Amino acid sequence: MPSKSPEAVKTWLLELQSRIVAALEGVDGSAFASDSWQRAEGGGGLSRLIEEGHVFERGGVNFSHVMGASLPPSALHARPELAGRAWVAMGVSLVLHPRNPYAPTVHMNVRFFEAVADDENAAPVWWFGGGMDLTPYYGFEEDARHFHHSCRSALAPFGAELHPRFKTWCDDYFYLKHRQEARGVGGIFFDDFNELPFEQAFAMTQSVGDSFIDAYLPIVQRRCATPYGERERDFQCYRRGRYVEFNLVWDRGTLFGLQSGGRTEAILMSMPPLVKWRYDWQPEAGSAEAALARDFLPARDWLAPS
Repeated sequence: MPSKSPEAVKTWLLELQSRIVAALEGVDGSAFASDSWQRAEGGGGLSRLIEEGHVFERGGVNFSHVMGASLPPSALHARPELAGRAWVAMGVSLVLHPRNPYAPTVHMNVRFFEAVADDENAAPVWWFGGGMDLTPYYGFEEDARHFHHSCRSALAPFGAELHPRFKTWCDDYFYLKHRQEARGVGGIFFDDFNELPFEQAFAMTQSVGDSFIDAYLPIVQRRCATPYGERERDFQCYRRGRYVEFNLVWDRGTLFGLQSGGRTEAILMSMPPLVKWRYDWQPEAGSAEAALARDFLPARDWLAPS
């Protein structure tokens, strides 16, 4: 791998962060705050965040570039043979929680990881990861179809087999096993990806990150002014509880950040500002709230003819 390649990834990640923040500021009408941080073991990052905006109740678009002397356990999930190696990781991760219950929460992440050579004869091991997924509180088929179409289009230049594979991976990953339900309507997810040559794998990851604005902004713009009442707001807070449960119980990214000594404020930026839990609550039969679980959370092919 050319030595300049990680720097090219870093340059693109910082540009992507700036571009996404500018687009989101245009939608919300409020400026994102900036918070740079340093990590004691090495590296740091730049958090861009918004709270109590006009459209986004809470959200962040975070860049990090960190390194360490020994891979944390969460990074060894698929590569236990790399235990003990020094490492470098960089990425952009975002979560946006709109205020309006009809506008969905969204997550996107693109990242690069390198396990540094442990002796003069060993080559560094690198891989990319990322994806995006949509978490509606009130389902709209046109929104889900648009999001999934954007995901497929981002991957299409790199092989027709990637989208169905990464779509299934997303459905399987963003699944709350203890609830036996999906977090949302999915999208795409990939990790430990180095089966293409470096430049092609990087280009694929760039295509995913670059497609986010077109995948999400038309949806939030379409829904952010929809009238709502206390009932919808209450259901939004209840469903946000599932988001919290997934991130704290199952998410590898959250575990990696905490295990690697990352900045807690940036790691937990993904949490929604207001959440509710209820004991064994069930939606009213035939309601829009019941339709979410019946029609949108079960995994399905959103690109099939309706």
